[in-house]
Amino acid sequence: MPERNPETHVIDFRAAEQLLAARDPRGAVKLLDSVIASHPENTAARLLRARAFFAAAQLRPAELEFELVLEREPDNAFAHFALARTFERAGHPERATRHFRLAAALDPNPEYVRAARFDTEG
Repeated sequence: MPERNPETHVIDFRAAEQLLAARDPRGAVKLLDSVIASHPENTAARLLRARAFFAAAQLRPAELEFELVLEREPDNAFAHFALARTFERAGHPERATRHFRLAAALDPNPEYVRAARFDTEG
């Protein structure tokens, strides 16, 4: 196996983005594993891996990655929204509502606001 270096990790990250866009989330996760092993502090790689886990219906790993991103970036509206979608898909609507509302409070993106359902009780 060739030696891994920072340039290789950038290439792997970009290739993982392309794989996720091409609907190959498992391939994306595989590439991102080495990036994160070398750079565990890289929040962008963790967010991309969380998205790939979600796309692959690996909800618990997605949840853990989104939560780690939010520990580092509590004002990341997209991470709150994606974590909410993960909870929703896993059958935890009450946990989802909290994060949908946080996402909408941080960013008035119409999709976030719709999902937050401020007009209903919950």
